[in-house]
Amino acid sequence: MFPKEVYINRREKLRASMKDGIAIVLGNPDAPMNYAGNIYHYRQDSTFLYFFGIDHPGFAGVFDIDNNKDYVFGNDVDIDDIIWMGPQPSVVDQAAEFGLENTAPFAELKTFVAKAVEEGRKIHFLPVYRAENKILIHEMLGTPLDSIKENASVEFIKAVVALREIKDEYEIKELERAAAIGYEIHTTAMKMAKDGVYEREIAGECEAIALRAGGLLSFPAIVSKRGETLHNHEHGNLLKAGDLLLVDSGAETDTHYASDNTRTIPVGGKFSQKQREIYEIVLEGINKGNELIRPGVTYQSIHLEVCKVLATGLKKLGLMKGDVDGAVKAGAHALFMPHGLGHMMGLDVHDMEDFGENYVGYDDEVQRIDQFGTAYLRLGKELKPGFVLTNEPGIYFIPALIDKFQNEGLHTEFINFDKVNEYRDFGGIRLEDDVLVTETGNRLIGKRIPISVEEVEAIMK
Repeated sequence: MFPKEVYINRREKLRASMKDGIAIVLGNPDAPMNYAGNIYHYRQDSTFLYFFGIDHPGFAGVFDIDNNKDYVFGNDVDIDDIIWMGPQPSVVDQAAEFGLENTAPFAELKTFVAKAVEEGRKIHFLPVYRAENKILIHEMLGTPLDSIKENASVEFIKAVVALREIKDEYEIKELERAAAIGYEIHTTAMKMAKDGVYEREIAGECEAIALRAGGLLSFPAIVSKRGETLHNHEHGNLLKAGDLLLVDSGAETDTHYASDNTRTIPVGGKFSQKQREIYEIVLEGINKGNELIRPGVTYQSIHLEVCKVLATGLKKLGLMKGDVDGAVKAGAHALFMPHGLGHMMGLDVHDMEDFGENYVGYDDEVQRIDQFGTAYLRLGKELKPGFVLTNEPGIYFIPALIDKFQNEGLHTEFINFDKVNEYRDFGGIRLEDDVLVTETGNRLIGKRIPISVEEVEAIMK
């Protein structure tokens, strides 16, 4: 946790940025795995953590904007809880750690909200992703379950995004901690990627490193020699010398700040000529992205510039042809990179995307481009100092996508399908850094994980 003044200041800024009414932030309850008493590892809602700090189930917070007060609702444990869990701090004591003075039992949340409704006050709530919290919103406000997201307060969403998107000094230190754990995860994976090792052995060690550091993985690890499947969570393949292994993994600290990096490495420790040629195009792309990231520039424009770098490299290898600018404008490059360049990162590995990508990654000035590939860009808006984001270009050879483009005659003026089909069993390469936007440019979060061909091959020896 941070000093309680940090949380007090955040809440004051939130209240000052909104007009009137009350704004509800629901913490997460426990989630059963297969019966009520056998639960998944607990993870608090990130917005509740950001403003109210308490990292336990069964809490909710309310901003009373009209009266300039904050409330937290939660229950003290009873003797049955203590038997199974041990002594627990009281709600009052937990609240005091984060500068909260107004507390009440959780059941009184409904009474508080009902009174506000009766008084005709505006009720703000955020989109919710947990079924229990959807039901609670429905019970308190009568909002139909299937339209809760549409009825969430846009004013509240925008106010929270405006605060959370700018990372302060305390958050940056936590992100650096997460990055250090991520560095160990990836360098360990590099050393383990040998002939005869199963993907699951490396995936298990990734998780073990995060656990030993006091947290968890920030998302389920992607450890796969079938890297052309963008989010491949299957870990059953036996690695053989000559395979490419894509490792997309990150750590979450005990305060829940995340890292998210990707490296693609040659099993056995040596890139083939064909692998090296594609790898170095992706490496040039990520370096170009890092070079361009700075305040005042849209990430959408950086995405397109990186795509031009990839298309230029692919053209040199004979996989693409024609005018590079025209190819990217037409979206032909998306055969090889059918995703966006990156996303926001912070308390969530995809920061605040529970609100909806457009609220986090776009605004009134920058709109999403409705084109295959580029449409998946999660972050497009103008960058500001304090943003933390990922830069993760890739080149993939997806047989089903190649067939679709070829069968439909798509982009034949830009793609050499005869050459592309020689790569059908290649797999995919992605590289990913975490980047902090500074006042004058940017810097990487944490020490850069080995990334050049020479660095990767050296650590794998």
